[in-house]
Amino acid sequence: MGDELPKVAVSGVDAEGVAELARELAGRFAVEASADRGWSRVVMAAQGDAVAVVAAGDAPGVEAGAPAGVLWRNEAFLALDAWVAERALGVARAEAELALRRARGGEASSVAGSCPELSTADGARTYEAFVSGLAAGPQKRWAAAAVCLRDVTAVRRSRSRRAAVESAGAELLRMDADSLRRLNAMERLAQVEKRIVRATSEVLHFDHFAIRLLDDRTGKLELVVKHNLPPEFDAFEIYASPEGNGISGYVAATGIAYICRDTSKDELFLPGLTGARSSLTVPLKVHDRVIGIMDIESQRAEAFTEEDLELAEAFARYVALALHVLNLLVVERSSTSQTLTGRVEGEVAGPLQDICNEVEILARSGELDAETRRHLERIRLDVDSIRQRVREVASGPQTLLGVERAMEEAAPDPMLEGRRVLVADDAAKIRRIIGDVLRSRGCEVTLVEGGVQAIAELQAAAKPGGVEFDLVISDIMMPDANGYEVFAAARASGRKAPVILMTGFGYDPHHSIVRASQEGLQSVLFKPFQVDRLLEECRKALAGA
Repeated sequence: MGDELPKVAVSGVDAEGVAELARELAGRFAVEASADRGWSRVVMAAQGDAVAVVAAGDAPGVEAGAPAGVLWRNEAFLALDAWVAERALGVARAEAELALRRARGGEASSVAGSCPELSTADGARTYEAFVSGLAAGPQKRWAAAAVCLRDVTAVRRSRSRRAAVESAGAELLRMDADSLRRLNAMERLAQVEKRIVRATSEVLHFDHFAIRLLDDRTGKLELVVKHNLPPEFDAFEIYASPEGNGISGYVAATGIAYICRDTSKDELFLPGLTGARSSLTVPLKVHDRVIGIMDIESQRAEAFTEEDLELAEAFARYVALALHVLNLLVVERSSTSQTLTGRVEGEVAGPLQDICNEVEILARSGELDAETRRHLERIRLDVDSIRQRVREVASGPQTLLGVERAMEEAAPDPMLEGRRVLVADDAAKIRRIIGDVLRSRGCEVTLVEGGVQAIAELQAAAKPGGVEFDLVISDIMMPDANGYEVFAAARASGRKAPVILMTGFGYDPHHSIVRASQEGLQSVLFKPFQVDRLLEECRKALAGA
């Protein structure tokens, strides 16, 4: 039984003392004792920590050639940085002098160890120095103290990195709560990505990474943040599945972090960074639900440690919360806008009806001249117009504003006439309105109800004999392919047609706005927008094409 327990070595203690100590430590430690005081030096020399014994007073056996009062040092102590060793011996010498004064004054010798911290002059290594006073020698002519230095550099560095990760994560969340409410959707997304990239690079020192978010409807992992990874990285279509979708798919499906120590020997790894030799992938979780993954890659094999994994997981929790809060802010904006416009519609309904009632009373009050009747009819039409406009605003992203006026002013526009425009939106009403308005200005318009159809139209137009589009207008949130995918297809076409993206109240679950903005997106329209604004953005896009 004793061989299975950690051992306590005892030297210079009588048999009764050893037996008492053994009883106290029974079941927890095995006690091994020797009457030979020299045995303790053998035990200390065998330790990995640096150990030295320093005396004060007229002590026998001072180590030859050693600093004053040094009785003994093990090999580990001799290998210490000279600056650290000198200070450790000074701490021990002060403890020995205290022990000697206590003994000569009739006080008990100090046995409680102190634990100062020592660092090398350049700060590269840090040690904890455990110092204990020992019993005084015969006739109280001398006393000694032992100092044991343990290298805690790795522990301190780990604590420092953890603190930095916690600080960066907290800052990321503080930005969401305090700053993002004052920004529009495009600015919010850009700010979040900027903070994530900076913290990942400067705090974790990961220079090649990507973040993918899980689309709950399709199971696809959408690329939303990419840093120092090649363009072909975007081409991978990855789904949350433990098989056939690489490490990212496995982590998203299982929620388990994964270190790929050597890409050449790991069948799960899919190529990403050119020359990648190892990778680290952690899940993004909110309330234990996986919402995406963070993939970090390196051109060195065995580049990531278990500590890197733990820190990446800690930071990933903050990233997931930041993205989640961002999404909640957008949804909150959408819900609030719809609620407010609905209330406005209800509040103005009564007064508008009162106006109509008064008009009817006036119309029946007697004979009215033609001019007065025209004025009353104008009031009726204005009330109907107010009702229609309030309904349009209340319906939010399901409609556009200023359609009637835009259609009344319909006429060929020199900037738009003859231009081929592709419009993609799964909302039939908006699709129809945009088509009607652009055709009234002389455009040739192709309408499609989804992203997949839009991509197919772009690819067909780019083939030999096809007529390419001059402009693409696409909704961001569609049931098949999102706005960024339509944008990417337009950029891949021969003409590289300018793209205008649309979104309801700034809703952009795939971060299409940020991704496309980095690659030349023309503009973003937040529904419900004025039709005049759409026409203005179309002219700008075509003028700069």
